[in-house]
Amino acid sequence: MSRVAVWWAVLAASAVVLATKVAGHLVPRTLLQRPRVVRTAALVTAALLAALVAVQTATTDGALVLDARVAALVVAAVALLLRAPFVLVVLLAAATAALLRWLGVP
Repeated sequence: MSRVAVWWAVLAASAVVLATKVAGHLVPRTLLQRPRVVRTAALVTAALLAALVAVQTATTDGALVLDARVAALVVAAVALLLRAPFVLVVLLAAATAALLRWLGVP
């Protein structure tokens, strides 16, 4: 792909982002405050975050990979279920991944 094509793609994407932001400001506030819209927005946000975590944790180059990251995520989930402080959750997950990689788990 040529440099010119890349710059056109960047400019086009920037224009789409700007148009989306402007459109968001034009939506009436009463529409955004409806209970169904608020509930849907919260659910979409959680679903997108869960999808991002799943893809970043269990895939490498588009292939499913079960490695130390998955074990660290499981440890973090258990710590969250036990109501551990967030800093402890992060430290436990990092320690789990580090220990498994030190033991030779990819």
